Amino acid sequence: MKKFWEVKQSANKEEADIYIFGEIVSYKWDDADTTAASFQKDLKELGEVNQINLHINSPGGSVFEGIAIGNMLKRHTAHVTAHVDALAASIASVIVASCDKVVMPENSMLMIHNPWTFSTGNAKELRKQADDLDKIAESSVVTYLSKASDKLSEEKIKQIMDEETWLSAAEAYEYGLCDAVESANQMAASISEKLFEAYQNVPTKLLQPVQKERITEEQRKQIVKQAQQDKAYIGEILGGL
Repeated sequence: MKKFWEVKQSANKEEADIYIFGEIVSYKWDDADTTAASFQKDLKELGEVNQINLHINSPGGSVFEGIAIGNMLKRHTAHVTAHVDALAASIASVIVASCDKVVMPENSMLMIHNPWTFSTGNAKELRKQADDLDKIAESSVVTYLSKASDKLSEEKIKQIMDEETWLSAAEAYEYGLCDAVESANQMAASISEKLFEAYQNVPTKLLQPVQKERITEEQRKQIVKQAQQDKAYIGEILGGL
C-alpha cells in the first residue's frame, strides 16, 4: 500500500520537499506502524535540513493523524513553508496552519469546519460523542489562532468552523492564515469534483466547469505531455486512481 505523501531531498541537501496529495488516513501500513509514525520516520531520515517545502492538495481526513503531522512539522528545526497547490480542506488546513509560512495561489482555497464522525449508541453515549467532538475541535482552534495571531479572534474562528467556511487565498490572507498570495495556477483551476462530495457549502464557482480557451496544436501537445507526467507522478504517490 502506498503512502499519501512523498518526501524528497533537494540536491543541495539543505532543503526537502514533502507532498501531501490525497486523503489523510489512519489505517496501518503494517502491524507496527501508523501513517503518523511512518511520516515521523521519513521526516527523521531527512537529517538536518534548513528548509522544508510542504506542497499540499488534500480534502482532509483523520483528525488525529493530521494533528500529529502538524505538530511534527511545527517542532521541526527547519523553517517549513506550506504551498497550498489547490485545496487544503478540513484537517489538511490545520496542517497548513502549523507551518511557519503559508503560500497560496490566488485560485487555491482553505476549507475550515468542525470535526465530525459516524456514531451509534444510546442517548448518553451520543451526548458523550458530541462532547468529545467539541474537545477535539479545540485543538484545531488553538492551531488556527496561533497562526493568525491578532488577525483572528476565537469567536470568529469558531463561527468559521461552525459554518463550514471556504476561504479564498485573499480571505485566508486577511485572517492571517496565509502569509503570501501568488498568481493563479492550473492545478487549483482543475480541482476534482470528487473532493467536494463530503461537504455541504462548496462555493458555486468551484462547481462550475472551467471555461475552455482555444489552444494551438503545440500547446495541445504540451498539455498532453504534462498530463501524462502528472498521471504517472500521482499514480506513484497514491497508488493509482
